[in-house]
Amino acid sequence: MQSFERDGLRFDVRDSGAGEQGTVVCLHGFPQDGSAYDGVTPRLVAAGLRVLVPDQRGYSPGARPTSGRGDYAMHELVGDVVGLLDAAGVERAHVVGHDWGGAVAWVLAGRHSERVQSLSVLSTPHPKAFEAAMLRSTQGLRSTYMAFLQLPALPERLLLARDGAAARRVLSASGLPLERVEHYVARMLEPGALTAMLGWYRGIAASKGYGGGRTRVPTAYVFGTRDPFFSPDAARRTREFVLADYRITELEAGHWLPEDHPAEVAAAVLRRVTTSV
Repeated sequence: MQSFERDGLRFDVRDSGAGEQGTVVCLHGFPQDGSAYDGVTPRLVAAGLRVLVPDQRGYSPGARPTSGRGDYAMHELVGDVVGLLDAAGVERAHVVGHDWGGAVAWVLAGRHSERVQSLSVLSTPHPKAFEAAMLRSTQGLRSTYMAFLQLPALPERLLLARDGAAARRVLSASGLPLERVEHYVARMLEPGALTAMLGWYRGIAASKGYGGGRTRVPTAYVFGTRDPFFSPDAARRTREFVLADYRITELEAGHWLPEDHPAEVAAAVLRRVTTSV
């Protein structure tokens, strides 16, 4: 499949592999798109898996609603993934998520465990672990940018000025490889794109019951010890919110695990998949 539709929105999808060993859904974060998994996907396909990688709400040009914060509430983001599974004819999938995609993956597993065969989350702690760490560690300081991105209009104005110069500086400083910086900034410069991407941050207030509860599916958590956005305390606390087999992999790495460490990410996902069949 190349796309699917939900509630009048059209989502672009990368669909690879025959799937003799099952299906994996990979969810990207901000400001990525499905190409974040380009180094991971071939390794999963080689293991006999079908890999579905959507450009999510706000990132697919045909899925950038503009009616308000509720368009990007967590229940809509999770509903998009369920819609993808339905459109692809997949009853249960192994779900992988990074950054915001990791948050969606946690909530999907919490609310729709019957659709998730296993869970592999990259970088993003469980939402409840993230909340607990906000007041007890450096997590609050690391997350101050989230408040800025919720402001109306100003983030777009600053990040996109002079052909995205500020966006390039910020992403480069975070450790994202230069070629990925250029690709993601080019997507941000599309008309209306950055406002749609930031809808995920602005939709936080509309996301009641954000955390989705404890996770009851087999879970792998891959964490970069040099991640500037998530604290080690939040990573450690994540174990408390998984009521199933749980495996954590710590890498000497930063935040951008799918782009920078595709082999390690694929290996962790495959270990989780093969023990959850």
